[in-house]
Amino acid sequence: MKITKIRTHPLFAPIKEPYWTAQELSKGVRAILTEVETDEGLVGYSKIQGTPQTDICDWIAQFAELVVGRDPLETTEIWEFLFGLTCPRRRVPYAEDGLPPPLPRSARPQTTAAIAAIDIALWDIKGKAAGMPLWKLLGGSNEPILSYSTGGYFREGRDMLACVDELAGFVAKGYKAVKCKMGFETMEDDLTRIAAVRDAIGPDVKLMLDMNACYDLRTCIEFGNRVSESDITWMEEPLHWYLQPRDYAKLAADIPVDLAHGERELTRFTIRDFIDGGGINYVQFDSTRHSGITECLRVAQICEQYGVYIVPHHASELHGHVAAAFPNGSFMLETHGDPERDPVWHHLYKERAQVKDSYVHLNELPGIGIEFDWDFAQTIAA
Repeated sequence: MKITKIRTHPLFAPIKEPYWTAQELSKGVRAILTEVETDEGLVGYSKIQGTPQTDICDWIAQFAELVVGRDPLETTEIWEFLFGLTCPRRRVPYAEDGLPPPLPRSARPQTTAAIAAIDIALWDIKGKAAGMPLWKLLGGSNEPILSYSTGGYFREGRDMLACVDELAGFVAKGYKAVKCKMGFETMEDDLTRIAAVRDAIGPDVKLMLDMNACYDLRTCIEFGNRVSESDITWMEEPLHWYLQPRDYAKLAADIPVDLAHGERELTRFTIRDFIDGGGINYVQFDSTRHSGITECLRVAQICEQYGVYIVPHHASELHGHVAAAFPNGSFMLETHGDPERDPVWHHLYKERAQVKDSYVHLNELPGIGIEFDWDFAQTIAA
């Protein structure tokens, strides 16, 4: 079997109420769909994130020229080949080997997203070729996997305590765990919001905080000690972007709340350093942002070896397969109980894993188990 063609479809779905995180304003949801076709009629699909979309699609097109004609089942070989292009090579070899020069350092987020788009689609083909869902191909089972719903985004004109009813609403729908956004206002406001959320959802629901890198180390130590009274499962990405494994280790040693990190890390190597430093107990690697399933499986193996949890960011229909393959190391998957938060995830699929009573239920379809609604995709084509 050979790869014959790779096509991309950038999407943008505007949302009715734009929202803020501690980092940025979001007016919609972006995604890139990728199709990998083969000479035997099997087609693999992926949906990834990342911006700028035009840059990522350009990289996918460049990579396509290099992988057309290869065997799509050789996922590791293709991943290593493409990832190798991000590393320096002496000029004499790359002047003669027919490959492009080493890719620019500034483009690594986009190139690893492009690798992810191709890699995920190849795993979809691999499952379809075997006639197995990916979770079974990886040796897992389709036992339901606990998930949580994220809310508490900051919206213009809404009271800061609007998150209380929102998260309590998720619990009323059956969710056993919820995550609340932090960091848009003052630390005192954050503490007030979380105390109110905990009172509303009760003591038995897991509560996580998504802080979007809003605090310096000293302030975060104070916050972590004070917010622990609300029984927090984890604080996610709490520190400013330039604070690294050593700072996370210091924070972890000084507060009674576990830390989560990893959705913006490009590879297993930086994830390894965060784990090895003792700073995080929950790893949120996102294969739809960077590097794909091949690398996500390696991250999961490291997590299992170190006794920390793999809790992938977003894309439960995909990451559920990884969680199923590592039942002793997986903890929860992220979903969105509010259709307005992610209309793409809620409306793009004719088939995907389903969320019922806080649990993700993987299906029996071969490959990733997804089928896109191309009519809907056409309405939000970017």
